[in-house]
Amino acid sequence: MKYIIAMIRPERLDAVKQELQRIEVNGLTVSSVAGYGAQKGHLEARKSAGREANLLEKIKLEIVVNDNFLQPTIEAIKKGARDNDGYVGSGKIFVLPIEDVIRIRTNEAGPDAI
Repeated sequence: MKYIIAMIRPERLDAVKQELQRIEVNGLTVSSVAGYGAQKGHLEARKSAGREANLLEKIKLEIVVNDNFLQPTIEAIKKGARDNDGYVGSGKIFVLPIEDVIRIRTNEAGPDAI
């Protein structure tokens, strides 16, 4: 089982959700966050050396999938989050291992709980 955290641009959320639904990944948590990466919050493509960092609005997606859904989920996020305009700041995807999952209502555990 894997825990996927993705940071994407807010305007790409609907496209990412559509791609995830297309591959039948239906469990998703969405949060509004702010931050910056290598570009230090500047929207232009050039490096922003010596300039103050700006926090940009982002969407944080959290998804837990069984191992066989990992690659399709990553590809769906990339497809939905990517604009073909070369825009800096399209996002990042982080993948972490999950030790266990327990569904509270039924007490199912492990891959069956996802």
